[in-house]
Amino acid sequence: MQTFFRACVFSIAVLALLPQSPKSILFIGNSFTFGDGSPVRFYRSSSVADLNDEGIGGVPALFKAFAMQAGLDFDVSLETRGGSGFEFHLANKQEALSKRPWDLVVMQGQSTLDLEKHGDPTKIIATSKQLADFLRARNPKTELYLMATWSRADQTYPEKGAWFGKPIETMARDVRAGVDKAAANANIPHVIPVGEAWTRAMKAGIADPNPYDGIDAGKLDLWAQDHYHASTPGYYLEALVVFGSITGRDPRTLGESECTAFELGLNRATTRSLQQVAFDELAAAGKVAAAPAVASKAPQRCPSAR
Repeated sequence: MQTFFRACVFSIAVLALLPQSPKSILFIGNSFTFGDGSPVRFYRSSSVADLNDEGIGGVPALFKAFAMQAGLDFDVSLETRGGSGFEFHLANKQEALSKRPWDLVVMQGQSTLDLEKHGDPTKIIATSKQLADFLRARNPKTELYLMATWSRADQTYPEKGAWFGKPIETMARDVRAGVDKAAANANIPHVIPVGEAWTRAMKAGIADPNPYDGIDAGKLDLWAQDHYHASTPGYYLEALVVFGSITGRDPRTLGESECTAFELGLNRATTRSLQQVAFDELAAAGKVAAAPAVASKAPQRCPSAR
């Protein structure tokens, strides 16, 4: 019996020393995930698997680089299509979505909740559940995340906008409310608060809330030139919030010399302020705890992912 026990202990110890397979993570979304309007769109596309073979890097590639710097191993894939909601992926991309029994999936839907009925959560509530059921049928243990995106300036300030005349934070709050309903209906435990992080950056004076009247000195424009998609700082903030939500890591531990910021042309002050905003939002949501500060170091190129 003792010999058998020692053999079991030895076997367990050996298994613990063997290299662990990386967690597979799939990003499903549209232009807000693939980084339209910014160099982020094709950033480090070779580090991730684009299931549509369109050469996209996007926010998934930023997440991959963050994870590598944190010593975490993720096998990152994405399936994205501009202007699409979950109904598109369900109708047209089931084969791609079935390539693996994914460990984690990040789902990002329409920025207005419904392309035809802005602000109406009915469709995303239904399609989130359909997509969640589809993914869980392939892996019941798949960990699912829904993303709540940002207020669009083009839907807030021009008279034609669905949120015209309302404070800039209103759209993000409405989107979050709709996504929360979708998450509850689909039994999805995690909502990623990207839109609320954008709002926090504006309220903190880091980002300008209205690009239509010019950008105040010393403030960031989180939107691209169309006042709709994100700029490079906007996508960087999105990726930080995704990273913290999934890993539980304090985004500030990446440091002001974080390599993707350097490669994308963000200076240290911008990098530091966006990491702080991401941490503040994630901490307020109970998703991360503070970690020791990272000592500054010289900027460097990100390590090769493959």
